[in-house]
Amino acid sequence: MVTELSRSVDFEKFSWKIEDFSKQNIMKLRSKPFKIRGCTWRILVHPLRSDVNHFSVYLMVADSLPPYGWTRHTFFKLVLINQVDNRKTIEKETKQKFNGGYRSWGSFFLNLSDFYNHNKGYLVKNSCIIEAHICVSDLAPNIQVHPNCSPYHDSSSGGQATETSSDRDSISPRTSGSSAAEGETQKGCSSSLTLRELIDLKILAEEEEAFIPLLEEACIWHPNLIQCQKERTRGFRQWAFTSLGQVLHFLKTKRVKDMSEEDIKHLRDLWKELVKSSGFDLAWLKPYVESALGLKAYTEKAKQLKKLKDTVVGLEIKMKRLRGELAAAEGLFEVARRELSEVRRGFNEMDMNSTIGYAMF
Repeated sequence: MVTELSRSVDFEKFSWKIEDFSKQNIMKLRSKPFKIRGCTWRILVHPLRSDVNHFSVYLMVADSLPPYGWTRHTFFKLVLINQVDNRKTIEKETKQKFNGGYRSWGSFFLNLSDFYNHNKGYLVKNSCIIEAHICVSDLAPNIQVHPNCSPYHDSSSGGQATETSSDRDSISPRTSGSSAAEGETQKGCSSSLTLRELIDLKILAEEEEAFIPLLEEACIWHPNLIQCQKERTRGFRQWAFTSLGQVLHFLKTKRVKDMSEEDIKHLRDLWKELVKSSGFDLAWLKPYVESALGLKAYTEKAKQLKKLKDTVVGLEIKMKRLRGELAAAEGLFEVARRELSEVRRGFNEMDMNSTIGYAMF
């Protein structure tokens, strides 16, 4: 059921209807800026490249703010409306800290094939609807969120997509193993165990300190990350969370244009070992890692595309120049043809090789 916290929070809603979806620039799909409580926001859709198989939504700070010196604690919900069956509307709810280093927050909603399937109800008549329900907690200081629990989540989902009814009461999705997951998550919510209690922050290398906010964010959204490590040794937990932090930091900071073969190999090896040995359930992260690992093919195709575009532009410029020269030549040709016709009129041609001669009579 909806928690008392959700009932007490005064959300303000922004609804974004994306019409003519197939005609949109799916590489840069974002809403217009909107203001809530004096703060400016945008909703973003993760670029739908050919190598992406997930539909993910983000909330981004859109104010012109400096790269440091500000923080915005925000309690919000991102909602993908099901236009056929409102009970299948997907809703994500959490509290996050936005600052100069983390201007956007978002998550996986569903597979792209399900999104494009009109019968599923998310893309209907080439339109979809995304909502943002926002409360800036700096303006509502009584909001408290348990560090291991995302409020108003279906307990069996572990922070994944929840299906909701029209009044947003949560219902358990019918998936195998939901009872076990529910018990595990409820157990995590009743515990006060936090990431900082599981690992020793003092022994982290300087460059690894940047992993902490990323890991804490992941644990808020996916509390089973902490639960599955409770019985492990401290040394194992240190390795597991540090390795996960490496992957998260890599995805958060690495630019597409900077990806090299060495980077891809490093990420592949790190991910393989993490999945094999850590014990984490990383299904929520897998689409993003696979997308990153596929960037080599993407960048090669992008280079090929750019080269072909440059060739087409060059040929187009050349054709335009040649058309201009042809038009000028046709004009000169018409002038010359008319002059030729006038000179020929009344002119009798003779054999220039014959003698002039004369007549005797």
